[in-house]
Formats: sequence, C-alpha cells, structure tokens
Amino acid sequence: MKTRSGSVYVAGRDEQAPVAGQKRKRSPAASPGAAGDDDECYAGLLKRQAVGPDYLDGIPDDIVLSIFSKLAETASSPADLLAVHLTCKRLNGLGRQDMVFAKASPASLAVKAAAWSEPVQRYLKRCADAGNLEACYILGMIRFYCLGSRSGGAALLAKAAVGGHPAALYSLAVIQFNGSGGAKSDRDLRAGAALCARSAALGHVDALRELGHCLQDGYGVRRDPAEGRRLLVAANARELSLALAAAAASTTHPFASLPLGAVAAGGVGAGGCPLLSDFGWSLPEAEPHTANQFMSDWWASRGVQASPKKPAEATGGDSDSELRLCSHMRCGRKETRRHEFRRCSVCGAANYCSRACQALDWKRAHKAQCVPMDRWLLAAAAGDNAAAP
Repeated sequence: MKTRSGSVYVAGRDEQAPVAGQKRKRSPAASPGAAGDDDECYAGLLKRQAVGPDYLDGIPDDIVLSIFSKLAETASSPADLLAVHLTCKRLNGLGRQDMVFAKASPASLAVKAAAWSEPVQRYLKRCADAGNLEACYILGMIRFYCLGSRSGGAALLAKAAVGGHPAALYSLAVIQFNGSGGAKSDRDLRAGAALCARSAALGHVDALRELGHCLQDGYGVRRDPAEGRRLLVAANARELSLALAAAAASTTHPFASLPLGAVAAGGVGAGGCPLLSDFGWSLPEAEPHTANQFMSDWWASRGVQASPKKPAEATGGDSDSELRLCSHMRCGRKETRRHEFRRCSVCGAANYCSRACQALDWKRAHKAQCVPMDRWLLAAAAGDNAAAP
C-alpha cells in the first residue's frame, strides 16, 4: 500500500495490512539496517519455532534440585559444578541452594594452594555453612595451620568432628596432644587419646596407629603393650585393605598386578614404597588428603621446608628462631609455637607432629637418614682399634 509520503508497505504472510494513516511498527527481530527484509525475518521466526519447546521448564524445581544434588555428589572437580551454573539462569539459581553445597563431593572441594583466593574461600565457606563435613575439615585445616586463624579453624574442625568426620577427629587429637594454638600447658593427653579412639573406631588408619603407640608407651592412657600391638596390626590390615581397593579401582596401579603373597613378602616393584608398615610390609604410597596436600604446597610456595639438618646447623643461629614443619612430607602441619613438635631422639633433626607421622616417615626415608650405616662402621672400627694391643 502506498502512503502519502510515497513509502510502500508489503504486508507479511502472517500479518494484516496497516490501516491508512497509521505507521507500521517495526518487528523487534529485525535490525535497524534490515527494515523491510521480511523474508529474512520470517526465516528466523521459523528457525526459532523449529527448535521446539524447552522441556526443562516443565520439570518442577524440587526434581531439578534433586538431580543437581546428585551431580554435586559425583562431581570430579569444581569445574563440573561451575559448568552447570553457567548453563542457564534457572540452574544458576537452583545451584545456590544449601542442598547442593551440602552434597558437594570431596573431589569438587579439592582446591589447590596455587589457586587460593577469596572466591575459593567463600566457596568452601558456603559448603561448610551448608553442613558439608569435608568442606568444614578442609577449610578448618587451612585456617588453623596456613592462615593463622586458630579459633576459626578449630571451630570448623570441631563441627566436622561432631558430625563424625574421622580425619577431623584425628586432627583435633593431634592438636590436643601438642597443645597447638596455645601454650605447652594447654596440652590434654587424655582428651587427645579419647579423640584418637573415636577416630580409630571409624577406621582412620593414622588414628589406629597413633592409638597403638599411645597404648604401648602409656601416653594419655593406661599402658597396655599387647593391646597397642593389636591396634598396630589392625592399622596395617586396614591399610592393606585400602591398598587392595585402590588396586581394584585402577588397572594402572603398581600394586594391581601383584598377588597378595607378594605384598606380604614386601615386593611391589619399582612403583612401591616401604610405607606405613610396622612389620615389614611394603605397600604403594597412598595419595595424601586434599588438606594435607594443600598445606604442603602452601608452605613449599613460601619457601618453608622441613630441613633434614638441625636448625642450628642449617641457619647458623639459635635453634629456636623459627617454627618447623612436620618432617613427614605428606603431612604439611607446621608448629604454632617453638618446640611444639617432638624431635627424633637419636639425631634431633627430624620433627614430627605425632607418633603416626614418625612411624610413616621412619619407614619412608628417615630410617636411612637418621644414623647412617657408615657412622656405625666407623664407630665399630674405632672400637676394634682401641681394643687391639
């Protein structure tokens, strides 16, 4: 239709012709430079209609939230949850529910020390506030040993321990044994042994080993060498079962192709390490917990290392001038005051936060570093020379 201004309107296929004297409204799908290109607009409309309806909009929120929680429970990395949050506005809103954060898997909470930032801390805090015990433990360990927030870290560890988290119970036991975060007089050996027993009852290997050594030495409990040895055997059996489970889950594990008899004999090939056994078994080295790995990487990035020498020899100054790391490299704990950790009674160079770490590091490395064989040979040769006429 031709107007007074001379413009010509072409009526669309699905629209009515404009009334005389009334301006035609431009379609919102059309761009300013494409006015009048009705064929292109109509093709775009057909393309949008061909996509079909969004069936996600028809699913109730509680069902979508339940599916989202299952995804969070099986997520293999934090990126898996982030990818779902970025899908659409609805999933982003549902993903912020406490139900999702409470179900976040340990793998999705495996934060790296190199990537530590305020958003990462807020993410862990959100999961901890939602009741995720693993997040409470990881953030509690980071705050207590790395960030220097003793009260906040201890509160999170206590929250996880009340919920029955074995590693949190054992960590609180170590804090009680050492009086970490306070003075030496704040140590409570009986409380540490009680927490250790609770963690050991839940199957924590380090707690079983720690409690066994406490019973053998009468440390915080009544001395019972027979029961202590039984717990050490139980710790080894528990460790062996975990190694077998890891071997069954991974065909590339160095322990997978060996029969049980070879394991008991102490042979695991080139990939094995004589770890965690008080009776000569040789087991593959297990991966450290996320919190311990974070602490080890955190202090390593700041140049703090467990020195194989005595502090006075390494620095040339006072041996009490700096705090020390636990010599067990898979631990990552650092002293909160001077002389908090125990030293090796033979060489005095190694420092350990617990008897369990001492037993682990002895089989792993310190057995060869503590008193080298050449020193024994030299001492024996000197004795023979002195006895000769």
